[in-house]
Amino acid sequence: MAGMRKGRGRSRRMKNEMNVVPYIDVMLVLLVIFMVTAPMITPGLVNLPSVGQAAEVPATPVEVQIEENGDVSVRLRQAGADFEKIPKEEVLARIQSMIQAADTPVVISADGKVPYEDVMTIMDTLRSNGLTRLGLMVNQTKATPAKK
Repeated sequence: MAGMRKGRGRSRRMKNEMNVVPYIDVMLVLLVIFMVTAPMITPGLVNLPSVGQAAEVPATPVEVQIEENGDVSVRLRQAGADFEKIPKEEVLARIQSMIQAADTPVVISADGKVPYEDVMTIMDTLRSNGLTRLGLMVNQTKATPAKK
């Protein structure tokens, strides 16, 4: 009887389970590597701009001032130059008459209580008519950190 098995041994069967022990070993090795190297990595610092680090105003820009009550004044920012109150509709024409060169910057300063929309309307009017060097005037004081 050639087909019969001899002895008391059990027959070997195939396991249909996945052996995950090698994967666990690899995971633990990676975990140890990350735990050892993590303290050595220094976090990157990002220097965010603040009002205290604002760039200096260019030599002779045209300054547009918007007051809390909505009055608009314009002047060429030079020593002894005074603001001239003008209607909002004439801002573009007045600025174009004051500009000396094509690259003359225009700086807008507005009261803190002026609606944002009013400032953006004037900026949009100037930009859509070819004035591309626009900026906002800021107080050059040391910025205080925000409280949480």
